[in-house]
Amino acid sequence: MSINVKAVLKKYTMVFALIAVLIFFHAITGGKMLLPQNVNNLISQNAYVFVLAAGMLLCILTGGNIDLACGSVICFIGGIGAIMMDKDISAVFAVLVMIIGGLLVGAWQGFWIAYVKVPPFIATLAGMYAFRGLSNVVLQGYTVGIRNTGFLNVFGGGADCYIPDFFGNGALNITCLLTGVVLAAIYIVLALKNRISAKSKGYEVEPVYSMLIKMVIISAVVIWFFYKLANYKGIPTSLIWIGLVLLAYAYITSNTTMGRYLYAVGGNEKATTLSGIDSRKVYFFAYVNMGLMSGLGGILTIARATQAQPTFGQGYEMDAIAACFIGGASAYGGEGSVFGIVIGALLMGVINMGMSIMGVDANYQKVVKGIVVLVAIIFDVLSNKKKK
Repeated sequence: MSINVKAVLKKYTMVFALIAVLIFFHAITGGKMLLPQNVNNLISQNAYVFVLAAGMLLCILTGGNIDLACGSVICFIGGIGAIMMDKDISAVFAVLVMIIGGLLVGAWQGFWIAYVKVPPFIATLAGMYAFRGLSNVVLQGYTVGIRNTGFLNVFGGGADCYIPDFFGNGALNITCLLTGVVLAAIYIVLALKNRISAKSKGYEVEPVYSMLIKMVIISAVVIWFFYKLANYKGIPTSLIWIGLVLLAYAYITSNTTMGRYLYAVGGNEKATTLSGIDSRKVYFFAYVNMGLMSGLGGILTIARATQAQPTFGQGYEMDAIAACFIGGASAYGGEGSVFGIVIGALLMGVINMGMSIMGVDANYQKVVKGIVVLVAIIFDVLSNKKKK
């Protein structure tokens, strides 16, 4: 029974990088990095990254294409919602308008990209400028506060945006801890079920010892994570939205026909078209999804800040793109996974938070993030050269 160390390192490079960076900042900040409140903030402050990266992944899969407009769209959509609620319009209706608005923006950009063949970089660059301008028009240069506590609590803003503890009122949130245990148990059951199913169909499966090690590590991490949250205020509602989005996109990319089409178009668009697949519909689907995630990102952003500002969303598209590439999405398309973007988003979040705790200047933080993204792209380019 031998472990192929080289293969494991290659497959989980960014996971090991995340662990190393986490240990480094934990040590250099005197343990502050992993305080329960900071673990909570790591998720809440980066909710938009997880959401946008999920949509961005679909765009990148089609051939390394990106959406530069999503940050501006977040500001535009969030501004519309904030103004509606400021005028005492129902929060439910405002959320519906923001979601539909995101879809319409995605359809607008998807039309030019898919059917008129405007390069995605150009189409979304135009959108970045246009929607940033519209954001200022909508907000008229002012900050608009949000007073609707129901909206804030549901989407992760304010002091009470946490799932209540149904089993006690002590320092430790029992509901949160039990949720972690249940999720770990569900993961183990599904992993075993998938292995049994694959083996019965004659597929090659990983060795038992390898699977057991992976299950123990992942289960331990999940329970540890929820234990940390339980020691602060419990499960933030933004985590629920992140979980729903990631599960939905994991299913789309792994278990649907459109998911296979996305990988196929990114792998070889010409061959995919010749096989009878309409690549235009694939591109359109990817950018409509990006619009949907921009709409949800706008909702989460204004809820977190409890207001809308004309400057919101600046650089958000870069964070999402970085999370995808750091998480293993190929700059050439056809490769990438939802698990990868989770690792990428967490790595970016840990670097941001760690440097903030250390008091590193914001400009140097950007330099470090840029270097991390460059290293990830270089790794991808070198890997593709070896394949060829």
